[in-house]
Parts: sequence; structure tokens; C-alpha cells
Amino acid sequence: MQEMYRRRRSRQVRVGRCLVGGDAPVSVQSMTKTDTRDVEATMAEIYRLHVAGCDIVRLAVPDAEAAAALQSIRRQTEMPLVADIHFDHRLALAALEAGVDKLRLNPGNIGTRAKVEEVVRAARDRAVPIRIGVNAGSLEKDILERSGRVPDALVESALRHVDILESCGFEDIVISLKASDVRTMIAAYERIADRVPYALHLGVTEAGPVFQGTVKSAVGIGHLLAQGIGDTLRVSLTGDGGEEVRVGHEILYALGLKVKRLEIVSCPSCGRCEIDLFTVVREAERRLADADLPPMKVAIMGCVVNGPGESMEADVGLAGGNGLGILFRNGRIVRRVREAEMIDALVEECRRFAADVDRAG
Repeated sequence: MQEMYRRRRSRQVRVGRCLVGGDAPVSVQSMTKTDTRDVEATMAEIYRLHVAGCDIVRLAVPDAEAAAALQSIRRQTEMPLVADIHFDHRLALAALEAGVDKLRLNPGNIGTRAKVEEVVRAARDRAVPIRIGVNAGSLEKDILERSGRVPDALVESALRHVDILESCGFEDIVISLKASDVRTMIAAYERIADRVPYALHLGVTEAGPVFQGTVKSAVGIGHLLAQGIGDTLRVSLTGDGGEEVRVGHEILYALGLKVKRLEIVSCPSCGRCEIDLFTVVREAERRLADADLPPMKVAIMGCVVNGPGESMEADVGLAGGNGLGILFRNGRIVRRVREAEMIDALVEECRRFAADVDRAG
């Protein structure tokens, strides 16, 4: 990342095989949308999330049957698992006994001090961190009546729960302060960032359908990450969990916080475009995604205005115009090709670039 980026330092915790906070890479999470009690369906979704690149998976644990299912799920996967618990401390204890790697709960809503201490002891014995998950839709009644759903109310709620865990001598904490309103979410995280040393889990909650939710999440999460705030994230979409994961990674790619194996730079097209750019980009993306390539930047441009410049900046570039294309590699012109040959020529040049990278070490 550029020197202007300074990551907020936070207390690092381990969630199974994944580190969160400190100097660990920002991780991408999702949550299963299946009934946790249906082990087969839940395992199938965990596998799909794993294939999509998910780092940490959260599961709802609404009752004892769901908690019991965690034992079977744990035996079948090494994915870091988070149990989402509300109201009943016994579910947290059962989840810990099943071997989950993290709890998501708010200690203020699981019962008496003795019950909180029982959960804390069990979590500490297993080196399992706890995420305090504050949500604008479920703030405590007294805070809501006094302040409403404003950023300071989310911060107050989070600090209230932090105080409970700290008073029990527990500091393996992660905090989230989610709201469906992007501005509220951003302000809440900004205000708590300097008040606690703990890792922050970012997210715009109930962000909505895929298109709307993607935009809201990219704006909210991206804004905070660009400031160095945030250690792990979940994009909450009313849609496929794999899409949540892909959007999360794209946010990290856009900010340079994660190296993308294949980055395609392409123009949106306009009245100056003289080739079938949409087809070239779509087919090139499909074919290159199936190729075993090292991380690389590929430019596919449709006219002579920005085309040559962008193509020269990429590892491999194609600048098209008037039925022809100029192929670039490492900033130099390789050859000219006809429009009908563009896709094959581009894919071939990417493979040559990959072979040169492989030979170089």
C-alpha cells in the first residue's frame, strides 16, 4: 500500500487458523444462510464460501439443537467458525464445547454477572476471542430512548459491553458497530477507533439486495479501510454468501490491501469505441479466470484516447480501434492484431508473460 496509508494498530486475536488485528491482513467473513441444524446443507454452504475465498464463517445458534449441530460441523471442516449467540449463555458454552473459534455475543444480554463470568472462563480456557456485535437495530432500550440510533449510541453500547468483559479480566475482544445507514456506521467506527485497542470488524448491516448492498458496503467499508480503520469485514447482502465474499475481496483489491491474481482495467466504452469491447472483455475475463496465471494487470481499452497509456501501464495491454488492436507487454508494443484475433492474442500474450515470470523465479 502507498505510504499515505497507516493502519490502526489493534490487539491481535486468533480465530482458528486466521489472525485478526495487529499486522495481520484484513480478513473477509460471511455467514451461513442455512438452518444450522441442517448439518448437510450448512456444510455445503461452508464449502461454497471456502471456494469463494472466505476466511471466517459465522453460524447462527438460536437454540440447543443448533448448538449440538456445531459438533458435527466442527468435525467436518477446518474453516474458522464463529458462533452467533443471543440471550442464552448456555448456547455460548455449548458452542465453545463444540470447538468454535470465536463467539459473537453481547455480554450484557446473556444474563447475570455469574453467567457472563462462566462464558468468559470457558472462552479464556480455549483461547477463543469474543466479538461484541453492536447493531443499530437492537440497541439497549435506555440508550435508544436517550439518544436514538446515532453514532454515539452505538459507541456507548459497545463500551458498555467492553466494560463487562474487561471487568472479568478478558481482553481478547473484537468490536463491530453496524448500521444500515452508511454515514452512521462510518461515524461510529471513527469515534471508537481511538478509544479502544481492540480489533474492529467492519460492516454495513442489512445493506440490502446485491447491487444496492454492494454499493453501500463498498462506500462504508472502503471509507474506513482507506483511513486504516478495520481488521476484518463482512459484506451483508440479501443474496448468495459467495457474492458477499467476492465483494469483500474486491473492496480490498481496490484499496491495494490485497493482491489480486488478475486485475482487468477496461474502459466503460463510449461513442469513440470502434471495437466490440464488451465481448472482448467478457471473453478475456472468462478465459483468463480459468488459466493458471501469476498476479497480473491486464488492460483492455477501446479507443486511442486513454488506450495506449493504460495498456503501457499494464503487464499486458490491448488498445483497440478501427477493427484493429495494438498488443502491449511491459510497456512496449508487441504486435498489431485484427479484431477477430484480439481475444486469442491477448490470452496468448498473458500466458507468455506468465511463463517469463515463472522462468525468472
